[in-house]
Amino acid sequence: MPDSLEISNLTKKFGTITAVDNLSLNAKPGEIIALLGPNGAGKSTLMNMIAGYLAPDSGEIRVLGCNIFDDPLAGRKNIGFLPEGAPLYPDMTVSRFLHYMGELRGVNADAVADVVKAAQISEVYNCKIETLSKGYLRRVGFAQSLLSDPPLLLLDEPTDGLDPNQKDHIRRLIISMGKAKTILISTHLLEEAETIASRIVIIARGRIRAEGTLNRILNNSNCATLHDAFQKLTRQP
Repeated sequence: MPDSLEISNLTKKFGTITAVDNLSLNAKPGEIIALLGPNGAGKSTLMNMIAGYLAPDSGEIRVLGCNIFDDPLAGRKNIGFLPEGAPLYPDMTVSRFLHYMGELRGVNADAVADVVKAAQISEVYNCKIETLSKGYLRRVGFAQSLLSDPPLLLLDEPTDGLDPNQKDHIRRLIISMGKAKTILISTHLLEEAETIASRIVIIARGRIRAEGTLNRILNNSNCATLHDAFQKLTRQP
């Protein structure tokens, strides 16, 4: 099965700070990969480069074989992106926002109805975005990332701000979608990585410190828990 995502020797610097440092990573359909790291590890920068919002200083990103910087539209049409603090239009209703985003992506009203149901936001469908709680804002952002049914989903802290029941629903939905899609989740929540990921990638200071199944990471790090392995690996220079 061909790779959905190929990242080769990716580097991004902001002044004297190296946010992503010569990072390479591949992902296949049916994989849910958790990018796990402390604040400032480079997770969001990596997500923004994959989505095409940031250009790397060096390296290459291919989505379904297409270089996203050589042919940005062809690459991005296969990506659904939920950024951290997803920007929404506060003066729009949820309905108008989702239909507007659907029009931009060339999908019909049925697609909007499907994501409203999936994200469980029907009760705020006619509300203005500026009136929504943080949890509903996150779920509306999640819904828009699903509109075009993309083969690659990038979810940056997808359950941030959700209550326990909402977190459980979104995690179960991600697991279900991950059977057919490639999903990358950026998170600092250890239990989220343990619960939904088929592969965990621990990142610190822009570099991959470990990757693999939970058992593989525990065995290779000689640790009994993911918490211990995370602490050990992210403290390394």
